[in-house]
Amino acid sequence: MKKSDLEARLVKFAGETIFFSESLPSTSIGTHLASQITRSATRAPLNFSEVLEAVTDRNAIHECRLTLKELKETRITLKILQYVAYGDAAKRDFLLQECEALIAITASIIKNKQGK
Repeated sequence: MKKSDLEARLVKFAGETIFFSESLPSTSIGTHLASQITRSATRAPLNFSEVLEAVTDRNAIHECRLTLKELKETRITLKILQYVAYGDAAKRDFLLQECEALIAITASIIKNKQGK
């Protein structure tokens, strides 16, 4: 997978997460979790865009780690939403599966860059 393809996939994931977050209940907890998942899911592609512009491997690894951190935060929020059964179950499960795949890809990029 090319890095530009991953960036597009991260953007799509962030967009789908925004749509999902808008369907969460308008309770104080629903609003809090919607805000949390939107922040972390949208920061992932923003950080990854810096990987594409990195001048050094060290800088690229740093930005990849930030991307990975945001994806892991998103995963935990999705697991909390799953536990409390907030949002459409099928959509939530799809997002969780996609988040796991994006985490694996990002971790692989870090591992490969560290091996150089």
